[in-house]
Amino acid sequence: MNILFIHQNFPGQFKHLSVALARQGHRVTALTLRVKKPVEWNGVQILPYRIDRRDEQQVHPWILDMDSKVTRAEACLRAALRLKQSGYQPDIIIAHPGWGESMFLRDAWPEARLGIYCELYHRIDYPHSGFDPEFPAPVNLPEAPRIRMKNLHNQVSFDAAQAGLSPTAFQADTFPERFRDQITVVHDGIDTDEVRPDPSASFTLPDGRVLTRADEVVTFVNRNLEPYRGYHVFMRALPRLLRERPDAQVLITGGDGLSYGSSPPKGKSWKQVYIEEVRGQIPDADWARVHFLGRIPYEDFLSMLQVARVHVYLTYPFVLSWSLMEAMAASAAIVASDTAPVREVLSHDRTGRLVDFFDGDALVDQVCDLLEDPEARARLGAAARDLIRDSYDLKTKCLPRQLEWVQALAQMPAPPPPPV
Repeated sequence: MNILFIHQNFPGQFKHLSVALARQGHRVTALTLRVKKPVEWNGVQILPYRIDRRDEQQVHPWILDMDSKVTRAEACLRAALRLKQSGYQPDIIIAHPGWGESMFLRDAWPEARLGIYCELYHRIDYPHSGFDPEFPAPVNLPEAPRIRMKNLHNQVSFDAAQAGLSPTAFQADTFPERFRDQITVVHDGIDTDEVRPDPSASFTLPDGRVLTRADEVVTFVNRNLEPYRGYHVFMRALPRLLRERPDAQVLITGGDGLSYGSSPPKGKSWKQVYIEEVRGQIPDADWARVHFLGRIPYEDFLSMLQVARVHVYLTYPFVLSWSLMEAMAASAAIVASDTAPVREVLSHDRTGRLVDFFDGDALVDQVCDLLEDPEARARLGAAARDLIRDSYDLKTKCLPRQLEWVQALAQMPAPPPPPV
């Protein structure tokens, strides 16, 4: 089969699936913004497309998000039409619609089956909206119209798609019922041969100091350090944690940018905002045990998880982070927020410890309790790894099910022409 992947940052969630399909003998192609010229990667032909600059135009604030997505969708459609003119005809298109690129693809190839990665449908009800009272919605206008406009690309993509794939039931269940029936829940998968416990692991700090399993290491990971992933809660808990654990080394991994939610005050990052809030409560000697690592290479990230005595994961009710699943696969003892979709993979005192997202004292209590209890850490870490191996292992569970999904998509009847 000719299989086309669409992802603005390919391979993204398709890292393993695209390569597996190429190894099965399919002709696998990808369109992405990530490369500047054609390149082959693990049997996948990766082709670039670009977004042309255009004159500034005034649009309603509620349309800004859709305007960006239509711009990307148009650029992707133009690249698709050029591919079509060269004689390329995909049997299947597998796309991440989150940035809009998939909206018009079947205008190029109306006969192709389209499967989309269903990461999230924005909801206006609690706890999807209004979860954190520290960041309320604007009071002068209702939030619902803006959120509905933000979902327009999902509506357009689903009108054209034959099937969806979502990594967790929580994420799939955010979609309306008329879409939910088309979504198969299969996680992206964790390679438990690569992500595993290692008693001999070590991690080198930026100052050259080497940490091992003999050290009291607490880890916290965000893609970007921001409230959606509980950075503010963790930082506010940090002064007490450092006081109560004078030997703890705290490793904080994540960028200074913004992935989700509201923007920080102009000229600052959320990282800096909460450093400034708590720094006066932390003596210099304690602050020297807090290490902001930024974004680190993946092999260093795994080593960090392998030396962690306790890993902290906090999130709004939102997309589940790969880092949590990887920490579980590494047999880390985890303290996490009692929020969906965390509850899909963590059960309190069985595979981790759960605390109220906003309760910094409860967070510190559980972290300290685990640091004092090596038997509990070993029990929880082993159970967490067992769960990942039994239900989320890449090679034996998730990838085979993803390949079955692709095969089912290929066997679906030819779709009707795109709606007008």
